[in-house]
Amino acid sequence: MPFIHTRVNRPIEKETEQRLKKAYGEAISLLPGKTEKWLMLQFEDNCRLWFQGQDDQAMAFVEVKVFGGASASAYDALTGRICTLLQEEMHILPENIYVKYEETDHWGWNGSNF
Repeated sequence: MPFIHTRVNRPIEKETEQRLKKAYGEAISLLPGKTEKWLMLQFEDNCRLWFQGQDDQAMAFVEVKVFGGASASAYDALTGRICTLLQEEMHILPENIYVKYEETDHWGWNGSNF
């Protein structure tokens, strides 16, 4: 039941979004027990983002929400992978990327909760 919401201040071409979708689907397995089967994604491009008082560089804010939780080392690995993907696909430097994790004990799906 992971959800990854990626906001960037640049356009995302359809082909780039497809590559990111595929790569996120593989990367989510860095969190034990998480797979693409339950992964939901949202991409938002052309967001008005500012970092360190500037808006002239490519930047991203990524939220990863999960049912349950994971270890710090698993989150570390996923953060590294997300930063690498965004650098490769969108030329966003890792120092211009924030990744936020949110864990929850309650997650609804298909009319009930897990």
